[in-house]
Amino acid sequence: MSNHKSYHNNLTESGSGGWINGFIGVLIFSASLPATRAAVQDFDPVFLTVARATIASLFALCLLSIFKEKLPAKGQIFSIVIVAIGVVVGFPLLTALALQHVTSAHSIVFIGILPLTTAIFGVMRGGESPRPAFWLFSIAGSLLVIGFAIAQGVSASPIGDILMLLAVILCGLGYAEGAKLSKTLGGWQVISWALVLSLPFMAPITFFLLPLSITGIGTPAWIGLAYVSLFSMLIGFIFWYRGLAQGGIAAVGQLQLLQPFLGLALAATLLHEKVSIGMLSITVGVILCVAGSKKFAK
Repeated sequence: MSNHKSYHNNLTESGSGGWINGFIGVLIFSASLPATRAAVQDFDPVFLTVARATIASLFALCLLSIFKEKLPAKGQIFSIVIVAIGVVVGFPLLTALALQHVTSAHSIVFIGILPLTTAIFGVMRGGESPRPAFWLFSIAGSLLVIGFAIAQGVSASPIGDILMLLAVILCGLGYAEGAKLSKTLGGWQVISWALVLSLPFMAPITFFLLPLSITGIGTPAWIGLAYVSLFSMLIGFIFWYRGLAQGGIAAVGQLQLLQPFLGLALAATLLHEKVSIGMLSITVGVILCVAGSKKFAK
């Protein structure tokens, strides 16, 4: 473990590498919602959630074995459980359910407040005291998202919007707790242990919910399952936490603001979904609000 700690310390000295790795991580995460939407066309959303976690957990277990990582300390288990609930179970399940009601382009707008929820839980868990301007930007961003959801009227799904909001809240909690824990445990180790911790629960459900037949499952669904299992659930976190270790959580964390733009572009390109001017305008407004809140977070 000491060798890995010194490795992470060396990474911190490379600021430019942090931005590169962080951008790769955000780019990988940006494709998660379009991939999830492709997968839930043929897979049950609950099966997709447990299957992606099970597949990623097996790979994480291999990584931990290869690098001969020691078991986490007892005091770290609670934080690992929170990470597992937030990013291994909560966010994947709620977004999969939401994407049965809304398009990925619509749902990605909600991801614009993910840096904000991460910052809020960082305050709650880390004891930080942001300046009053931080909360002004926070409220403005939240109102933009709520206003956008209401403005959709009958064409949108209240259930889908609620599920996306809950998903973002849980993900923010998982990100904040993971960032806090990564300072002592290591970035990729945090997500790996969170995955392994969930394996005894996810694997049995995965086998229980296995489709009776795979003949009706299309290629896009298989590609979506493979992507969210390997890239969204594991590989993306390796780049993301490495970037945070190299360039700093506060600085590199701002790259999350690019995720809605990248996600909307991917949804339009890969799924041929319509991205309206209203969606783009609200996304830009949310990103500006979150950027302002980040500026006054310290």
